Amino acid sequence: MKTHMRKQALRSPEQINELLQKDRQYVWHPFTQMKDYEDRNHVLIDRAEGIFLYDADGRQYYDTVSSWWCNVHGHGHPKIKEAIMQQLHAFDHIMFSGLTHAPGIELAERLVNLTPEGLQKVFYSDNGSTAVEVALKMSFQYWQQVGKPEKNKFVYLDGSYHGDTLGAVSVGGVEQYHALFKPLLFHGYRMPAPDLRQAKGRSPADELIVAELALAPLRELLANEADHIAGIIVEPMLMGAGGMIMTPACYLQELRKLCTAHRVHLIADEVATGFGRTGKLFACEHADVSPDIMCLSKALTAGIMPLATTLCTNEIYDAFYDDYATQKTFFHGHSFTGNPVACAVALASLDIFQEEAVLDRMQSTIHALAEALHSCGLAELPYAANIRQLGLVAAFDLYQDAKNRIAFSADRRIGAAIYEEGFEEGLILRPLGDTIYYWLPHCTTPEDVKDIVNRTLRVLRRILG
Repeated sequence: MKTHMRKQALRSPEQINELLQKDRQYVWHPFTQMKDYEDRNHVLIDRAEGIFLYDADGRQYYDTVSSWWCNVHGHGHPKIKEAIMQQLHAFDHIMFSGLTHAPGIELAERLVNLTPEGLQKVFYSDNGSTAVEVALKMSFQYWQQVGKPEKNKFVYLDGSYHGDTLGAVSVGGVEQYHALFKPLLFHGYRMPAPDLRQAKGRSPADELIVAELALAPLRELLANEADHIAGIIVEPMLMGAGGMIMTPACYLQELRKLCTAHRVHLIADEVATGFGRTGKLFACEHADVSPDIMCLSKALTAGIMPLATTLCTNEIYDAFYDDYATQKTFFHGHSFTGNPVACAVALASLDIFQEEAVLDRMQSTIHALAEALHSCGLAELPYAANIRQLGLVAAFDLYQDAKNRIAFSADRRIGAAIYEEGFEEGLILRPLGDTIYYWLPHCTTPEDVKDIVNRTLRVLRRILG
């Protein structure tokens, strides 16, 4: 029996069936083995409101993954809708080379004032992968133009994910996503990640040990190869697609020092972690660190429209600022660079952060999430381990034997079974392998959190006992 609320369906059963047949016939969904849907359907969403999605049958689901880590203020926020309408009444998309517009100018100013100190210039693109591509090319070209052409390699971390375009894949460390494409990629240096799951406890001393284990080989690499390294790219504090790997602030602080000492760009990929996800506006703030380049997208527009930015220092920008004849122009752009409607939405989202005191308000939900995770009995289950949280992101890993960290066999597809059963409890629980996680919108209330965790426990017990 369905336990989630049912509202009036917007379509007839015949219309729903026809759409789903066309979906199977024409659509290739991302990160999906389509044969899995040979005899079953994707969930057809008809509308969304706040933290909830509603399918074509009128059933309600908690959007516990923020629609792929994008949504922050909930679906259908009136201020966002109004911003879209106002901008469309003025004009829609225009070229951003040789032309400019107020939303793009004002958003750039706001971002420079909000992001860590030293980031002074804003380059627009349209999604997280392109923001990373911009960062890599920007860093590479910088060193070419300041007389250090040999600095042309990048360092990335094991388990990192920076997008699916080829440059971003070249600095990705998730074998399942990236291994097949190695013949197409440029060479980089892969370093271990400081995974806090390896810590014995959560004291500063424990975190320092984890950080030092990851830093030791990096120090050796920089001592020998810094003259050939352009930049180091990291997901600050939280590595998402690699398994919700949470990392210590002390690692990021030491990384900043090493990059400065060896004249290497620190590139912070905050596409997923930016705009409050971790409890602070940007994850770098947990370590009080300023990168040389920062990539933003997803929640930049409250998760409503495609838009991305790559911010950099004036030092980097100045290496491109010269007479046209020198050919130091950054020859990079996208058709929808600086889309004015998306920029207007991003400005409205920043207004909501301020007017609704979002970061302050969400602290009670962060506390409620921590309390729910540690009082619900999850830690006592024989198959759950590594319960972890940063802000409104939380995760735990499932094992056949959690005590001895014996994994389930891959053919059991435990994570996929949890995902499917989640629909029966009104939850969107998209896993990463056998890692179950929440990536909650900022509009989530403490009451929502308790309900979500309780529903999740019911799913786990039905699948695993």
